[in-house]
Amino acid sequence: MRVLTDPDIPPSAGAYRPITVVAPEGSLLNARSPAAVAGGNVETSSRVADLVLGAFGRALGQGTMNNLTLGTDEWTYYETLGGGQGACPDADGPSAVHVAMSNTLNTPVEALELEFPLRVTEYALRRGSGGAGRHRGGDGVVRELQALTDMSFSLLTERRRHAPPGADGGEPGAPGRNLLDGSELEPKASGTLRSGQRLRLETPGGGGYGTPAAD
Repeated sequence: MRVLTDPDIPPSAGAYRPITVVAPEGSLLNARSPAAVAGGNVETSSRVADLVLGAFGRALGQGTMNNLTLGTDEWTYYETLGGGQGACPDADGPSAVHVAMSNTLNTPVEALELEFPLRVTEYALRRGSGGAGRHRGGDGVVRELQALTDMSFSLLTERRRHAPPGADGGEPGAPGRNLLDGSELEPKASGTLRSGQRLRLETPGGGGYGTPAAD
C-alpha cells in the first residue's frame, strides 16, 4: 500500500490505520503447524504484493525473488536475483531490481569468483522481457554460473509458468526460466551441479501498462 501513496507521507500509525489485514487461521497466509512455510518470507510475500497491486489495477512485476542456493559440506552460497517490475501509468517499469523484498545485496562477480569455486559466465539484462505497452515493463536479468567443482544446488522460484500480467491493455512480461546446460528445470528444483556444468536463470520481466501505441 505504501508504494501506491504519496512517497512524502511519513510511515506512522496514522498511515496504517485505514488498513485491516484479514488472514484466517489455516489459510496460506496464516498457516498452522506443521505446514511448510520455508518460502513465506521470500516467495509468498512477493505474491501478496502482487495481490495488492493487482487489486488497484497496476501492472505486476516479477513476483519472485529467484532464490538460488549452492554448496558442499564445506561452504554454502545463497543469492536472490532481481527482475523486471511493472510499468506505471506514467513511466516504464524499472529493470533488474527487487521491489517486494529488500535487505538483499547484489553480490559482485569479482567477490563471488574469489570466494567460491564458481565462474560467472553471463550476467546481463534480459533484453525485451518486459511487457509492451504505452509504458513498457522492466526487463529481467540473465545470470549464468559455471561450477568449477561438484556441488549441490537448490532453486526456489516463481513466475515460470504464469507471466506477470500487464494492466489497462499492457502486455504481460516474459515468464522466467531455469536451465541446466540448456535443459529446462522446474521452478522448484534441486540436484547436483557437476564441475563444468552451467546453471542459468532468466528472471521474469514486468507487465506493461496501457495499450501500445499504433505504428
